[in-house]
Amino acid sequence: MEILNEPEIREIEGRNVAYVSYVGNYLGNTEVFEELFGKLCGWAGPKQLMEKDTVMMSAYYDDPGVTPPEELKLDVCITIDDDVEVEGEIKKKKLPGGKYVVMRTELTGPEEYAPTWEKVVEWMMENNLDIDMSRASYELYLNSPDEHPQKHHIVDIFMPAK
Repeated sequence: MEILNEPEIREIEGRNVAYVSYVGNYLGNTEVFEELFGKLCGWAGPKQLMEKDTVMMSAYYDDPGVTPPEELKLDVCITIDDDVEVEGEIKKKKLPGGKYVVMRTELTGPEEYAPTWEKVVEWMMENNLDIDMSRASYELYLNSPDEHPQKHHIVDIFMPAK
């Protein structure tokens, strides 16, 4: 794991997203993410919704240290225009904006996601910031690991702050 910038506090805008939901143990389970993003991109691709400025992200609603693994909630999302129609398993909503702690990181593989989240939480504790559990936390994916020379994941972590 390489931290590309120190965590910082940012005010972010809400985002319109199309998403697929999952409830269950996604921790360390790359197949869950592959299946969900496969469904979402399989729907969005033919509709020409995967443009260069489309943002892919995951939204998390629970603290894995508190919530039982089988009850963890996750949405995999892509940003969309407000007028996009959805159907079936694909839903849409506006993810809330507000005050977030943001950290950019480069990960060598899926096993480095959990320690990266821990770094953000540590930084928040050191800076006397409380996590706002009423809003989702996010991973914003800045690249496709398949297209990176070393298969690294470049990710922005967004943790909601009170």
